[in-house]
Amino acid sequence: MNWALGPWRVPLKRDAPGAQGFDYDYDVENENEKALSDMADILAQIVVDKRREVQEAKQRVPQDELERRARATPEPRNFFAAVTRPKGQLRVIAEVKKASPSAGVIRADFDPVAIARAYHANGAAAISCLTDEKYFQGSLAYIAQIKEAVPLPVLRKDFIIDPYQVYEARAAGADAILLIAECLGEAELLDLLILATDLKLTTLVEVHDVESLLKVRPHIGFPHPAYTLLGINNRDLKSMTTDLNHTLRLLDMVENKDILVSESGIKTPRDVQRLRLAGVHRILVGEHLMRQPDVGAALRELVEHGLRTGE
Repeated sequence: MNWALGPWRVPLKRDAPGAQGFDYDYDVENENEKALSDMADILAQIVVDKRREVQEAKQRVPQDELERRARATPEPRNFFAAVTRPKGQLRVIAEVKKASPSAGVIRADFDPVAIARAYHANGAAAISCLTDEKYFQGSLAYIAQIKEAVPLPVLRKDFIIDPYQVYEARAAGADAILLIAECLGEAELLDLLILATDLKLTTLVEVHDVESLLKVRPHIGFPHPAYTLLGINNRDLKSMTTDLNHTLRLLDMVENKDILVSESGIKTPRDVQRLRLAGVHRILVGEHLMRQPDVGAALRELVEHGLRTGE
């Protein structure tokens, strides 16, 4: 389904694992305004689907076996160092993404390995790889394919809500994982941070709203400061619009800007310049690059301009 075209119906089921607590008589067909007013309904559905996926995966591969595989996997590449060093210089996390719930298919001629090679050749510090299949048409298998082709560290970008997925990420070769604050309770976040650090995975803890930032801020750097990055998502989960000013508005609430990543809505050298002049030197760029005929040239334009700004 192309979610960008709306109207849509969210097919929720009462008996889905993890479904307790939601209203599943939810029909928003021909009610775009209502649906767009609360993106959390779609996010909730994604989480419900993800819990079901995890339960199915556990039936195929028990967690004990997956943990054994994860701990036998070669040590991760240092995603944290790749993104934060050298201090004060532009570092770009370039994203491999075929589709999204809001935009539908973004890049029809999608070759994750070719895209990763283009990113590596044109200045990316690290790669973000979408692995959600249902909503983003991603695959966990892309991580190993990308790592075999390029030496950059790779982030598994998905809706991680269960320790099983952390083991899954490490067993697949991921060097880092995304944790979305809006999908997790505080205790869940702490448990996942501890497990990720134990597996030597960097975590990118993503927030959008002020409440989420206040929730996660005391835990950034826990349990070890060299394993956690803070991401501010410029995409509003209610309207699905992006606003680069969102990072700038929350900037005063971020204690350590050296680990801050601005995500989404970064399209032009001017956008990079605005962020860098405000002290934000780490950015994640995905959809803009995916829409360009030459992803490498598009990345190089951002990187070269960024390297001339504020240095």
